[in-house]
Amino acid sequence: MLLRLEIRNFALIDELDIELGEGLNILTGETGAGKSIIIDSINMLLGERFSKEFIRTGQEKAFLQAVFCVNNQKFQDIYEKYGIEPESDGTLLISREYSLSGRNVCRVNGRIVTVSMLKEIGERLIDVHGQYDNQSLLKEENHIELLDAFGGEEIQRLRNEFFQLYIKRKEIKKRLQELIGDEKYRERKIDLLKYQINEIKSAKLKTGEDEELHRQRVILSNSEKIADTIEDVYNILYIGDDIVNSVYDRIDEAIYRLGAISVFDPLYEQIKQNLEEIKYQMEDIRENIRYAKENIEYDPVALEQVEERLDLIYKLKKKYGNTIQDIIEYCKNSEIELDMLLKSEEYITELQKQLIDNEKALYDIGVKLNEKRSKAAALLESRICNELEELEMKNTKFKVNIEMISRNDDNETDSKESRLNTKEIKFNENGLDKVQFLISTNPGEPLKPLSKIASGGEMARIMLAIKSILAEVDKIPTLIFDEIDIGISGKASQRVGEKLSFISRNHQVICVTHQAQIACMADNHYLIEKVTRNNITTSKVTKLYGEKIVDEISRILGGDVITQHTRNLAIEMLNNARKFKSN
Repeated sequence: MLLRLEIRNFALIDELDIELGEGLNILTGETGAGKSIIIDSINMLLGERFSKEFIRTGQEKAFLQAVFCVNNQKFQDIYEKYGIEPESDGTLLISREYSLSGRNVCRVNGRIVTVSMLKEIGERLIDVHGQYDNQSLLKEENHIELLDAFGGEEIQRLRNEFFQLYIKRKEIKKRLQELIGDEKYRERKIDLLKYQINEIKSAKLKTGEDEELHRQRVILSNSEKIADTIEDVYNILYIGDDIVNSVYDRIDEAIYRLGAISVFDPLYEQIKQNLEEIKYQMEDIRENIRYAKENIEYDPVALEQVEERLDLIYKLKKKYGNTIQDIIEYCKNSEIELDMLLKSEEYITELQKQLIDNEKALYDIGVKLNEKRSKAAALLESRICNELEELEMKNTKFKVNIEMISRNDDNETDSKESRLNTKEIKFNENGLDKVQFLISTNPGEPLKPLSKIASGGEMARIMLAIKSILAEVDKIPTLIFDEIDIGISGKASQRVGEKLSFISRNHQVICVTHQAQIACMADNHYLIEKVTRNNITTSKVTKLYGEKIVDEISRILGGDVITQHTRNLAIEMLNNARKFKSN
């Protein structure tokens, strides 16, 4: 939902801030007051082409900014795709600055984005219906989504089944491509796999071996220093020299002397016993030191062998994995792949059988989808034509065209047997169908795509009719209708207002109108006025309340001359609108 719009130095607007609410937001005002400029500014924020002519005369640059409230989960793919940090409260801030020099800076939540990125994001936020192009309903790829959403749970269930099979088909075809692809590539792949498997197996790797080799290398590299230290320690503890007896001998002497005084106090006996325990421990230590002395020697050959082994493991890690376990796993997977390639004929036959079964299942579900869509399309056509008739477009014909797409595979890896005999079909993730909304606005005219409708007012009413039917399933949160009241009055205007009010129960709606019947339905009413001060003309916006709303409805009804009868009519229309909205 669009919460706030800020406009600076844009066309007639010097500085304008609008806070918009939920439901139906109506913008009214005299012709030329700047209502369309506000819609222009929103289009620029949504990624439409910016021109220097939009910069206010005498200014260097124009600045636009909008604050939206969005569902972060629904925008997660956009956030991840473009590296945008979401706000915890669901706020989405979009700004765009354009200067006379042509410098164009677009930001989303503070991150600079391109215009194309801004356009993609904008298409998720707002649909503009009028003389503009930012309309999701004009994009044919959206028609099948809308029809399926209208069709209900059964179509969605079939679509999910079809999609899972479609993904499986892609996997099968990929594996077939790998197996049936270029024969030279296959032979090279076999040779490579054999070489890699042999290289890894000949190394006879053991898990944890590299850690033990690193320990051995440290010892062998420092063997001389270790040997000297062990010898010195042994001499200190057990040999001594001409001046000082060994530690062992001196502990023995201490035990002897403590024995002579141990009768005087139990403490001396305890110390004597502690020293005796140390003596026994030193005897064990002597055996360990002797063993260390005997097994420590400088062996350059052994060190070279350890270095060579570590170097081999390092090279294998660079090729096949970060650990020895990764290398072993790589070898196992390569053996499986090699076995598949060597037995490729068997695998190809099996995969082709799987492809036949898969395509048969896809076709069966696709036909069911086509049938369900055809029924949903007939109902949708009828309901939209009824809506258009109420909007004074009685001669308009609306059709949901569904056709199965001719097969045009992206490769020829599947065998002739895998092709369906019933029909040549191109499978896509949505089924077998191409869906297109067609319309004819005048008797005798052929049905044409929605995008070929020239009149902005006609387009807006057609979109309103479609949106009225699809209001609950349409995922675009904010809808803008501009010039929707061109060429209509009276009963048709009343119907347009009612439908806008109905749609606004599920969407935020912003509508520019000159019709009192439509303006009366507003949940939030804004008056756009053109003001001239010191020979400078600008636009301002005021949110209306109470009597001010009555005044504006009266102005729309009566023009410059407002009578009590006009005010009474305005009050009556507003009361009727409130009754309709409360139902």
